[in-house]
Amino acid sequence: MNVLVLCTGNSCRSQMAEGWLRHLLPKEAKVYSAGIETHGVNPKAVSTMKKAGIDISNHTSNHINEYKEINFDYVITVCDHAKENCPYFPTNAEKMHHNFSDPSKIKGTEEEISNAFDKTCFEIRDYCDNFAKKIKS
Repeated sequence: MNVLVLCTGNSCRSQMAEGWLRHLLPKEAKVYSAGIETHGVNPKAVSTMKKAGIDISNHTSNHINEYKEINFDYVITVCDHAKENCPYFPTNAEKMHHNFSDPSKIKGTEEEISNAFDKTCFEIRDYCDNFAKKIKS
């Protein structure tokens, strides 16, 4: 089974979701993430996931066009902007959507920013956990 997680810049939320889904569905799914743009992998997303026990330090920021030839079973958009602005992507995949807050947009102290990343990370973990349970049942 192939799963694509899609976001605007493939730097933060989609990277976290890819990490969680790879962790939760290691044998059941091949997981990819992409953006409608590429912004590089956010270092705070990497450190937040590391605190949660998931290593995404080797992830890359990929553009959706890189995956045109893959037949996806699920496409999960994790931000409204990607859902609304994704170019036509031919697939028979089941499409799912959840708009997670973007911690990279938070302004404030290091602690406030870190808390925002943690909050989004665990919201994504819970969403991915529910998705994984659905796949495994």
